[in-house]
Amino acid sequence: RRAANAPGLIEPAVKAIDIAINALEEADQHLHAALAATDFDPAELERIEERLFALRAASRKYSTPVDLLAALAAQYANDVALIDAGADQLKKLEAAATEADKRYAAAAAKLSAARSKAAEKLNKAVNAELAPLKLERAKFMTQVEANAAAPGPEGIDRVEFWVQTNPGTKPGPMMKVASGGELSRFLLALKVVLADRGSAPTLVFDEIDTGVGGAVADAIGSRLSRLAGKVQVMAVTHAPQVAARASQHLLISKDALDKGKRVATRVNALAADHRREEIARMLAGAEITAEARAAAERLLRAAS
Repeated sequence: RRAANAPGLIEPAVKAIDIAINALEEADQHLHAALAATDFDPAELERIEERLFALRAASRKYSTPVDLLAALAAQYANDVALIDAGADQLKKLEAAATEADKRYAAAAAKLSAARSKAAEKLNKAVNAELAPLKLERAKFMTQVEANAAAPGPEGIDRVEFWVQTNPGTKPGPMMKVASGGELSRFLLALKVVLADRGSAPTLVFDEIDTGVGGAVADAIGSRLSRLAGKVQVMAVTHAPQVAARASQHLLISKDALDKGKRVATRVNALAADHRREEIARMLAGAEITAEARAAAERLLRAAS
């Protein structure tokens, strides 16, 4: 009521009262917000606590931190889905396996027939090489035994080389039936026939001419020479007809040392003159004659 008469006296008090009212209203708002924040539902609190207990129990059961339980659950869900789809997948795999078996059986049968056909050609070619090697009474054969019950990555066949060394005798595996010299000559015939089909880069024949001479030794030398056109061939020989066919002649000798207490083996490459002399010695023996030298020269000339 006095404000109109003395505004200067009342106005400061009015402003202070306004400020106080605003502060009270702000305080009231903060109090209501605090009450709302602290307000809770006992049932909701119990549900949350039960959920926490369940998560901790699952963490212990699956040995997994609580934070990773969701990822573990997703993984298990995928595994279950795969199991559920397993029956269908199994049927598909069984059908694919059956189809693969059919294709394998067809390919194996085709390969087996091709092997039998190739075996006949190989037998014919090898047997044609045997007579000049003094194996005219022997017979070479390729055994191809098909066994569909024992399939493998190479097919269903078991392939083995058999020989019959004399008429009337029972054929058998070449490695068991043939003697050392016969085996070497059988293998030489095989290598000559298969020279165009690939081979080891180096072939070594140890005294392949044992027990033969003359025309047979010359035939062996000729075939070794043909084979050497495809791969490197090394032959240990006492036959001059074989040695004369070589492009390089190495002389192996043994010398006694320390008054016979030990022996040294030497290998010397022979020049042309020394090579002719060595072949003459192989022809004549201890005493080299002019006839032996002339024969050695003829052998070298015929082989060149």
